Amino acid sequence: MTDTVDKTPAPAVPPEQIKAIPVRHYGRWVAGAVIVALLVLIGIAFSNAKINYSIIPDYLTDSTILSGVWHTLYISVLAMLLGLVLGVILAVMRMSSNPVTSTVAWFYVWFFRGTPVLVQLLLWYNIALVFPILNLGFYKDEMNQVMTPFLAALLGLGLNEAAYMSEIVRAGIQSVDEGQTEASHALGMTQGKTLRRVILPQAMRVIVPPTGNEFINMLKTSSLAYAVQFNELIKRAQDISSTSLAVVELYFVASIWYLILTSIFSVFQYYLERRYARGSSRNLPPTPLQRLKKNLRLFGSFRRPEVAR
Repeated sequence: MTDTVDKTPAPAVPPEQIKAIPVRHYGRWVAGAVIVALLVLIGIAFSNAKINYSIIPDYLTDSTILSGVWHTLYISVLAMLLGLVLGVILAVMRMSSNPVTSTVAWFYVWFFRGTPVLVQLLLWYNIALVFPILNLGFYKDEMNQVMTPFLAALLGLGLNEAAYMSEIVRAGIQSVDEGQTEASHALGMTQGKTLRRVILPQAMRVIVPPTGNEFINMLKTSSLAYAVQFNELIKRAQDISSTSLAVVELYFVASIWYLILTSIFSVFQYYLERRYARGSSRNLPPTPLQRLKKNLRLFGSFRRPEVAR
């Protein structure tokens, strides 16, 4: 008689539970401790310094300081507009097949990018030493009366910015495929119409981000206009400090206002870049609020134990 083999399956043995062992990140704690120690030392140094911090809030809303903030914003916007318009013209000239126009545009960029902005401001401010009389045929006057601090600041900042904007615009135009131009010409569009209707709208995706950076840089570069006696923020702060003797305190006030202005326009720049990225990116970059939430989640994940591999 043959014994029957018991084919009943053995009971399944549950797998052993994985023991989570937190991974030690000593480098993070050391780096954090070093940074905190440095911040504490800096705070102690400034707290022991002979600075009257209590007067800084009062000067932030002083009428003289607010006037300087307005002049800083005013000259920055106008100089940026001048630089943008002239930069587009120079970029087109630089890419022209005409050797005269391309050479003139190249020389312009070479000169204004190769000399300091402060020197250019001082040259415009003292242009009367070279041309005492301005004679345009239909208009004649002394150069000292024409070249005001405002005009010297506008020309110095705007013409210098045009050299940088021309390279930004040229890079944006060259980023558009040449087939777009050929297709436009095949449809009977002129060179100018092709540039306005086809090339520039597509090039804006490349032009906008560095243009925003240039404007934020212009807000800070405009402080050099104090050298030509233009009443921007630094000049106004120095006027107050010369009588109140609160030199460092007024520099803190000016720095706070520059941080406020650059922060506001940085937000505008971000959303403008996000708008022009809609046609080229499937996933739009996160908003500042979304970034904050993501960073908070990452910070929380650092505190959780990780599984050892």
